[in-house]
Amino acid sequence: MAEPARKLPPDVPVYDPGAVRKEYRRQRAKREARQRRNRERRAANVRFWLIVLALLALSVYLSIAMWHQVQNLFGL
Repeated sequence: MAEPARKLPPDVPVYDPGAVRKEYRRQRAKREARQRRNRERRAANVRFWLIVLALLALSVYLSIAMWHQVQNLFGL
């Protein structure tokens, strides 16, 4: 008859303070990089919409200026 498999004692993890500090620094760097990406993405979004609004305002201004020139030239 077969014997039951022997149960090995669970391995006790080795506590390495250097590895813990290194992992902590790595996680902090990842978190800071994620936060920096989010800030940069928000800033890019704001810049985009400011430029769109500026271009829209410029096009409205130029349209009004051209309309006034057409009225002055052709007496509309």
